[in-house]
Amino acid sequence: MNDIAIMSLLIVTLFLILGSGVWIGLALSGVAWIGMQLFSSRPAGDAMAVTIWGSSSGWTLTALPLFLWMGEILFRTKLSQDMFKGLAPWMQRLPGRLLHTNVIGCAIFAAVSGSSAATCATIGKMTLPELKQRGYPDDMVIGTLAGAGTLGLLIPPSIIMIVYGVSADVSISHLFIAGILPGILLALLFSGYIAVWALRHPDQIPPADTQMTFMQKLKESSSLIPVVLLIAAVLGSIYTGFATATEAAAVGVVGSLLLAGLQRSMNWQTFKESLLGATRLYCMMALILAGAAFLTLAMGYLGLPRHLAEWIGSLGLSQFQLIVILAIFFIILGCFLDGISMVVLTMGVIMPTVTAAGIDPVWFGIFVVFVVEMAQITPPVGFNLFVLQGMTGRQLPYIARVALPMFLLMVAGVLIIYFVPGLATWLPLHMKL
Repeated sequence: MNDIAIMSLLIVTLFLILGSGVWIGLALSGVAWIGMQLFSSRPAGDAMAVTIWGSSSGWTLTALPLFLWMGEILFRTKLSQDMFKGLAPWMQRLPGRLLHTNVIGCAIFAAVSGSSAATCATIGKMTLPELKQRGYPDDMVIGTLAGAGTLGLLIPPSIIMIVYGVSADVSISHLFIAGILPGILLALLFSGYIAVWALRHPDQIPPADTQMTFMQKLKESSSLIPVVLLIAAVLGSIYTGFATATEAAAVGVVGSLLLAGLQRSMNWQTFKESLLGATRLYCMMALILAGAAFLTLAMGYLGLPRHLAEWIGSLGLSQFQLIVILAIFFIILGCFLDGISMVVLTMGVIMPTVTAAGIDPVWFGIFVVFVVEMAQITPPVGFNLFVLQGMTGRQLPYIARVALPMFLLMVAGVLIIYFVPGLATWLPLHMKL
């Protein structure tokens, strides 16, 4: 069989296994075993054992469960109520007023979470009842929250950046730093959209709350101090070179435990739930990463990545054309797979092509995060859509429709970082780690 026939057979087999309800990690391992057993002279058994153990025991991956645990702890604290109380006084004079709490709240929580679903759920718990009570339109409240929740993937520390860094062998610290300016850019695009919409529909924005003096605003914002200090401790330790991403994750866990204790929201039940929640999520991710590592090895023995890279290279595509094709590919893939599965499933095949095209792997990591963000709000498998469906009781088609402007703003964000790549590459080049 030729390479195209082998690749087609493996892809069909993968989707058949996934469609039968088998866990993604096991499906990836199964397809890899079939590929090696049928089309390679290398014995599949020992290759599977060595690869799965190696991918599961790497030190770099240690940051992942720690950041997950930090997010789980903070999700169970009083952080959401304190954040709204601290942010609301400063939003009253902006066009769109308290709608901006969705964006700014998500941007702040993203800097201590790393998970899109956790960011969306935590800030949704804060803003949905408050904005509904004040009379803000549901379409804008839900739509902006769906989009802003994806900032949990882009603003460091980001779980998907850790997964990409491990899969593509790229510095996680460099990826974290590279995500700062694109994250701010996307947050500004979201807030800019809210402001323009509010100026065009002033009748749908409720009147401002009671005016406060500057000192009163500062007093209300004192509740933000703990989370700001935690952000400074986690990210500052990375950016100053004082700690690696893994060590910074440990700092974040200790800080979040202290924060929960000071808020009197930490008890044995909360501690146990947060630990079990992070363990379950990490085990799911670790199984997917292990299966993807074995599939990458199998594809390497079959020579498929090299042949695919040579074939794409023979098409004579420009960098822009290649990026457009990859963006469309990831958006379509995101309709059926979650972000982590998308990254680990494709990096082994795509990275040789990306490297051959002269694309910076750190910049490409930010691009991948952008398109994975889009997948979070595209049906039928959009995690943020599921989170909001559970919180609002609305149907998925409705949530996807009101989130469409946010999707288009993410497309604009991808175009901006393509034509201004320094937004993603300047900071990693000029900061000593």
